[in-house]
Amino acid sequence: MRTVYFISFLVLVFSACKNNTESVVSINIYDTIFQATAIIETTPVSSQLDDDAADDPSIWYNSTNPSESRIIGTDKKRGICVYDLNGQERNFYPVGRVNNIDVRYNFNLNGNYIDIVGASNRTTNTIDLMMVNRDSGTLTPITARKLNSEVDEVYGFCFYHDKQLNKHYAFVNGKNGFLEQWELFATSNNLIDGKIVRKMRVGSQPEGMVADDELGNLFVGEEDKGIWKFSAKSDADSTRTLVADTDTANHNISYDMEGITLYYGANGQGYLIGSSQGNNSYAIFNRSGNNEYLGSFSVIDSMVDGSEETDGIDVINVSLGSNFPQGLFIAQDGFNYDGDSLSTQNFKLVPWQNIGNAFKPNLIIDTSFQIHK
Repeated sequence: MRTVYFISFLVLVFSACKNNTESVVSINIYDTIFQATAIIETTPVSSQLDDDAADDPSIWYNSTNPSESRIIGTDKKRGICVYDLNGQERNFYPVGRVNNIDVRYNFNLNGNYIDIVGASNRTTNTIDLMMVNRDSGTLTPITARKLNSEVDEVYGFCFYHDKQLNKHYAFVNGKNGFLEQWELFATSNNLIDGKIVRKMRVGSQPEGMVADDELGNLFVGEEDKGIWKFSAKSDADSTRTLVADTDTANHNISYDMEGITLYYGANGQGYLIGSSQGNNSYAIFNRSGNNEYLGSFSVIDSMVDGSEETDGIDVINVSLGSNFPQGLFIAQDGFNYDGDSLSTQNFKLVPWQNIGNAFKPNLIIDTSFQIHK
C-alpha cells in the first residue's frame, strides 16, 4: 500500500479558567496541515504512464444550469480536455502543448456577450482563445490571428476583467521570468485580437497566476521564491510585493510554488490559494489587505485517492448542484492511484465545505457572491 505524505499532528493549547469553565482550544496554524477529501475524480488523461501530462484546471460556471458546468483542463502533451462534474470527459481539443488555462465571462463581442477560455500554447508560443457554447459547454476557436508572445517559452496564463473599463486582458509568463499583459478586443468579423500593453518580470521561473477582477490585483507565483502581488491595471507600473509567508520562512510551504487561484466572497472577503508542490499541500491566505496566511490543507485518500505534486488548481464559491452545493475546489493529481495501481494523471474534485469546515476556525462559505456577473 502506498504511503501518503502529509503532516497530521495538531498542537492543542488548553487554558483553564479560574472558575473551572470550559477550556479554550487554540491551534497553531504554522504547525498544522488540515485534511480534506475529494469525492470525484476526472477520467485520466490519455498519455504514457510516467508522463507529466495533466496540468491546470479551470471551472466554467453554467449560470443557466449550474449542474451542467464544466471543468476545462490542460493535457500539456496534447491539448484541452473538457469534463462534466461527474468527472467524465465530454470533449477533447488537440490544439497542442497547452500549459495553463483560465475562463472569463461576458466578453463584449460587438454587443454579443460571450464566455471565453484562454491558454498558453507552448507548441506555437502563443495565447490561444476559445468561446464557450453556453448550451453545450463545447469550445470554438475565436482568435483572430496567432497571438505570438515575446516571452521565452510561454508557461503561466490568466485572464483579468477590468470592470471599471469593461475591458478584458490576458497575462502570460515565460520560463525566463518575463510577463506580458495583453489587451483583448473584438474584430469586425467577430473574432478576438490582442496587443501587448505592459511588460513586467520576476527574478526566476514563474508559473501560476491569477488576477482579482474586483480588487485589481495580479498574483504571480515564482516557483522558488513565493507569490508576488502586482497591480493588474494596464496603466500601472511594475511595483511588486511578496505575499508574506509564501517563502521559506513558513515551514508549511515547500517549493516549488505552482498553481494559484482565488475564492471570491462578498465585500472583498475570500481567499488566495497556492499549491505547495514540495509537500503536497495547499496554502490559504486572505484575499484582501496584506494577504495574511490562514493555514494549509492537504487532500488525502477517501472515496477517491488524494492529490500529490499538484500543478494547477481552481476554486469556485457558487453552488454547482447536489455534489457541490457549497462550491468546488479542484486540483491536478501528479500521482493518480486506482487502489494500489498507478494510473495516468487526472484532476480531483473536492466540495468546498470539506475544506472550509476542516479549518479551525472554519473558512467562510459564501455561495451568494457571483464574480461572473
